[in-house]
Amino acid sequence: MGRVQGRAGGGDLGLLRRLVTVTIFATLALIVVGGVVRVSDSGLGCGAAGSGLEGWPLCGGRALPLIQENAVIEFSHRLLAGVVGLLILAIVWQARKLPRSQTLLRRGSLLAGVLVLAQAGLGGLTVEHNLEDELVAAHLGLAMLLLATLIVLAWAVRRERPGAPRPLAGRGLRPLAVAASVLILATVVAGGYIAGTEEEGVRDGVANGAHLACGEEFPGCLDGVLPFGEHGRLVDIQLAHRALVYVTTATLLGLFGLALYRRVWSREFSTLALLLALQLMLGALNVWLGKDPGLILAHLTTGTLLWAAAVSATLRLSPAPAPLATRSPQPETSAAPA
Repeated sequence: MGRVQGRAGGGDLGLLRRLVTVTIFATLALIVVGGVVRVSDSGLGCGAAGSGLEGWPLCGGRALPLIQENAVIEFSHRLLAGVVGLLILAIVWQARKLPRSQTLLRRGSLLAGVLVLAQAGLGGLTVEHNLEDELVAAHLGLAMLLLATLIVLAWAVRRERPGAPRPLAGRGLRPLAVAASVLILATVVAGGYIAGTEEEGVRDGVANGAHLACGEEFPGCLDGVLPFGEHGRLVDIQLAHRALVYVTTATLLGLFGLALYRRVWSREFSTLALLLALQLMLGALNVWLGKDPGLILAHLTTGTLLWAAAVSATLRLSPAPAPLATRSPQPETSAAPA
């Protein structure tokens, strides 16, 4: 019995930790490559909407794409998604070897498996339905939930190791961190919705969707602050994103102020503060300088890292589960001697 527990707490957990870490970085890369697909207009690089199986999972009716830029970019995204799927399959398999008492790790790995399958299916629907606004936003939002699930798994594994950081204690901090995380997710999804509108609306002869619906004004919009309902659907979409940015920023500033007041400031809060400042600057530049692919990609990348940092900070403020080594083993039952 002791040997099995030692293996579960050592070798199995060690391999699981490495798998989860690699998968987190692979998922981050997948989201960034998805941004490259977006800014390069390669979303339909493997086939137009309605092309069925020839456009997804095949690429132009082939298992491997022709040497054509948009097709190669789109296919690279799919290839990386396949790598992430295989890594998550390995995580599920490894988590099955853990004791049943490791509920969070076992169920969390299964949730990651369900999410990656749903993400693959949603990706196919997004291509089949011509990159519809709602599907683009849902595809990005699901990727963020998958990343958060992996971060929770990494946290759960880390808590089993000796010398793991102790939870931060500060009344009122955890609800603020949860609220900030939810708001960041909503803001990112709203940004994804803006990306889905890129073929709508024309400004200066170019279709820009909701991205430049307010022109190059920020934080104002068309000589107003938040003129909802006055300038049409695309402006309202841009304003919804901005309103979420403002509320999210206020919530994070409240979190930082309370952390300083409670004297529980940590590197998680420092990371959040730096990423928030960078994201706000990139968001402003995205408006002031127009539709620049590099800035759009940087904005997506920083937003993803901000979401990951908010999830990590929330977990640091969460009660830690008891390490496996300190849990009382279940008594073995044996037949009474005859």
